[in-house]
Amino acid sequence: MGRVPVLRVFCADAWPDLIAACEDAMRAVLATSVQRVQKRGCVSVQSYGMHWPCLFPQHGPGKKHERPIVLADWQRAVVEAHPGDFLRGLFHSDGCRVSNRVTVRGKKYVYPRYMFVNESADIMGLCQWALDRLGIAWRMNRRNSLSVARREAVAALDRHVGPKS
Repeated sequence: MGRVPVLRVFCADAWPDLIAACEDAMRAVLATSVQRVQKRGCVSVQSYGMHWPCLFPQHGPGKKHERPIVLADWQRAVVEAHPGDFLRGLFHSDGCRVSNRVTVRGKKYVYPRYMFVNESADIMGLCQWALDRLGIAWRMNRRNSLSVARREAVAALDRHVGPKS
């Protein structure tokens, strides 16, 4: 309604490299000007531009898990060509890499594991699709939670996602 659209990405202060990567990505794609606005415990990385809605046609009113999230044809082609980059974004925003601790027959084991949690069935499906494209084994451990725990699968995801820093 007569206003310039703004893309805002809120990044936790704990991950300064992600803040810089977010700013770099905005500049590389569209933005001529990117601002950082400090909030309590986080930074809003933001840029104003008339074409942000063109790049994010999934944006709309309401909660994302209550409306369809479908990639446009051009977005699907980008993700097909770069599924690891897509997964890095998903896991850095709604996922984590943890040390899973289990006890089996009295013996304790610790192993790395990735978790991805999202209420949107469409976004979960896109994550599964990208993992499948890379041949990375995954399992659903709840309706909204995906786990990557096999040693070779975690190693493969490590190559694409990398650490948050």
